[in-house]
Amino acid sequence: MLTITRTIRIPDEELDFAYIRSSGPGGQNVNKVSSKAVLTWQFAQSAALTGAVRSRFETRYARRITREGCVVISSQKYREQSRNAEECRAKLKAMIEAIVAAPVERRLTEKTHGSHRRRLEEKRNRSAHKQGRRKLHPE
Repeated sequence: MLTITRTIRIPDEELDFAYIRSSGPGGQNVNKVSSKAVLTWQFAQSAALTGAVRSRFETRYARRITREGCVVISSQKYREQSRNAEECRAKLKAMIEAIVAAPVERRLTEKTHGSHRRRLEEKRNRSAHKQGRRKLHPE
């Protein structure tokens, strides 16, 4: 069971791991042992996420989602399969934690009196500067 928050828990049955040969550390062992871990999670069918969290996940990580609605995460950082699998789980947990909290809506604030005054003063200065570029007409 992968626990993200008190309410979001992903059962191990939903997480599919595959192990393939890694290009990471391991020396000659790298050619013999499949130590790279690839985690596949079908988040679209998962009951762990609520509708709002699922839609935020889909918009934020759209590039990482396959056509079948799966998220694929891989790790080949370590020599051992188990550590790479834990790294994949940690990456998935970090991804979900990043989108669990709803983004705070920005409240519109009014412009301050000083900013309004400074803006108008700058407009007057810019106008005077451009007026100085005009050709003088002799009368």
